[in-house]
Amino acid sequence: MTTHIRRARPGDEGEIVAMIRELAEFERASHECTVVESQIATALFGDDPIGFCNIAEVDGEAAAIALCFRNFSTWDGVAGIYLEDLFVRDKFRRRGLARTMIATLARECVDNGYSRLSWAVLDWNVNAIALYDAVGGKQMSEWITYRVSGSELSALATEASPVVDSS
Repeated sequence: MTTHIRRARPGDEGEIVAMIRELAEFERASHECTVVESQIATALFGDDPIGFCNIAEVDGEAAAIALCFRNFSTWDGVAGIYLEDLFVRDKFRRRGLARTMIATLARECVDNGYSRLSWAVLDWNVNAIALYDAVGGKQMSEWITYRVSGSELSALATEASPVVDSS
């Protein structure tokens, strides 16, 4: 078994979307997943990319993705990486591939002087939690995650004026 991890490139959008949908199904939320290839193309390969994706291939077959974006720690004053989605296809699980994907991101953090690698996990995903504990991840139980989306986001936006670019 030959494993190769590479950065996603134009033309990978279909495989990335397929794995995002497989992840959504695994997370029991496929009804919420509306992403299409053109959105991935813009997000990863457009004029102003907002993220990146590593793809693991096993014997030439796409086996896993790690979809990420850079963030910034105001306390440390340096960038970090947020791992938005980590997904390993069923037939490639339990072979250390997820750990390798995380280690690859850790290497990228260290090589670039970033201070952290962060992610979230569903509380019922005990296999992932065990892995994250094993790689040295620390649960941040003092933090509560919030999100505003949909009609609430639109309503909140009506309370603000556009930000003026002073350049």
